[in-house]
Amino acid sequence: MMSKMIKSLLIQVGHIIDPSQGLDEIGSLLITEGKILRLGREEITQPQPDYDVLNAEGLIVSPGFIDLHCHLRQPGFEEKETIATGSQAAARGGFTTICCMPNTNPPLDSQATIDYVKSTAAQEGVVRILPIGCISRGRKGEQLAEMRELASAGVIAFSDDGNPVLNSHLMRQALDFSHASGLPIIDHCEDTTLTEGGLMNEGALSTKLGLPGIPAAAEEIMVARNLALAQLTGGRLHIAHVSTKGSVELIRRAKEKGIRVTAEVTPHHLTLTEEKVIGYDANAKVNPPLRTRRDIQALTQGLKDGVIDIIATDHAPHTEADKHCEFALAPCGISGLETALGSLMSLVHSGQISLATLIAKLTAEPAKIIVNRCGRLGTLAIGTLADITIFHPDMEWVVDTAAFASKGKNTPLAGSVLKGKVVATIAQGRLVYQDDSIRFKEKVTLRE
Repeated sequence: MMSKMIKSLLIQVGHIIDPSQGLDEIGSLLITEGKILRLGREEITQPQPDYDVLNAEGLIVSPGFIDLHCHLRQPGFEEKETIATGSQAAARGGFTTICCMPNTNPPLDSQATIDYVKSTAAQEGVVRILPIGCISRGRKGEQLAEMRELASAGVIAFSDDGNPVLNSHLMRQALDFSHASGLPIIDHCEDTTLTEGGLMNEGALSTKLGLPGIPAAAEEIMVARNLALAQLTGGRLHIAHVSTKGSVELIRRAKEKGIRVTAEVTPHHLTLTEEKVIGYDANAKVNPPLRTRRDIQALTQGLKDGVIDIIATDHAPHTEADKHCEFALAPCGISGLETALGSLMSLVHSGQISLATLIAKLTAEPAKIIVNRCGRLGTLAIGTLADITIFHPDMEWVVDTAAFASKGKNTPLAGSVLKGKVVATIAQGRLVYQDDSIRFKEKVTLRE
């Protein structure tokens, strides 16, 4: 870690929201030697010299955000992102734990590559980085990776990420291992025979724009297959970036049957429609594609109902050259770590979801999915290592990609005004991000 452990910090009169403990109140929080020592409504007046103090009046104090799905690109694609820059972007977005996908070069399909990511993260990362291992060797979908070896190396899940596992027998084997190990299988659900050549959501708009479409059925067919295999094996299935109304209904019915499935949705699929593609902006090209208002309504309702368990960014940074080309040739992906909260707060400000629900989907709920050796995550519980996000729910700011910590400037939100901004992030007891809008008052002695 590049920042120093917090010796003593008192966060005063903040609005503390911690879904893991059912907390939603104005109070104070005391960090000592990097751990949470006290929190609650009572004013903390323990006589200790040399406290740093943050007056958090008007600010939300929550557990550090957890992102179960991001791309750090290292090793192999360091021109797009590195573990260092990606973790800095995460800190600015309020994320204290991020789980990196294995579509690197070489892929994360061996103990050596997992060890490389972990050691680089320890040296250069500013937040906790947990690797996800490959399902298949080389992400080719032909033979299982050495899943036991990867589990021993410390992966928190398995995925072939942008490569869906098309072979049903292979997916069954992976879910069998999941049942034995307890580690989830994360699948990008896409029937590629239906999406080949597709560039955006299939519908009237794709026809109008003259762009080949990607039907919702391509996602839903694979969701249905994976749910059937999860029921057969008893394995833990996690559906990545759900984007359609039909997928939400399939997952809803599966949960009613007791199938072990969890699901995620991205900020962009919750807040942006296919209309962002008008003008052929390659920064709006993503897989699965941006869908319709009807799909967004179903996704939002799924969040509220608990059908969709978490929000994950699918942060996918690319170089300017990657995206500055003909729409058909541009790669898919949005750089999303630094705009996630601002985007999602639009759902709160419009009354579509509660602030407590949003925070739960970014903290306590993803913590339940992760099987890790890092101690308790997604909570402000006393005694835990301090992972804390502090944000102003009403601060307006303009998305300036030139100011991004991420190497990836690819976002359709460039120039947009968002309402809701992270102002400080504490990861593993270290202050890893501080916005210019706040100041810590140093060396304050509290009275008895």
